[in-house]
Amino acid sequence: MSDLAKSLKVVLADTFKMYMLTHKYHLNVEGGDFYQYHKLFESIYDELWTSVDAIAEHIRALDEYVPFSFGRFDELSSVEDDVKIPTASVMMERLLSTNDIVLASLKAAVEQAKLANDEGVINFLGSRLEAHTKHGWFIRATTKKSRE
Repeated sequence: MSDLAKSLKVVLADTFKMYMLTHKYHLNVEGGDFYQYHKLFESIYDELWTSVDAIAEHIRALDEYVPFSFGRFDELSSVEDDVKIPTASVMMERLLSTNDIVLASLKAAVEQAKLANDEGVINFLGSRLEAHTKHGWFIRATTKKSRE
């Protein structure tokens, strides 16, 4: 298996686990800012869900099989699950740190795509980096307390 395929499998696992976490938060958020958080989580998990298939297709294009089980995702990803339902503010902190994990796996995959001289994957991963940079911005802007 190529290093590029391995790195894309990590991207897939991280993305799917972030999707699950975000969807769980969407379903369970409470508090005074419920609607704002509920809608933000929905916009993020919708975007993540649509990306899962595209990531998997890039893995298949490399003639590799797609890992698609909770067990394999747990093996491949460093994204942790929340057993208990946290407060909305903790959800946002957790989601931001999870997004940082996904950004790191995307950057590692870009490096592998560059080594493989695969322009198509480089371009695709660039769009994923852009999406996660935007997710981070939305999360930080939503939780910011004051101007610095």
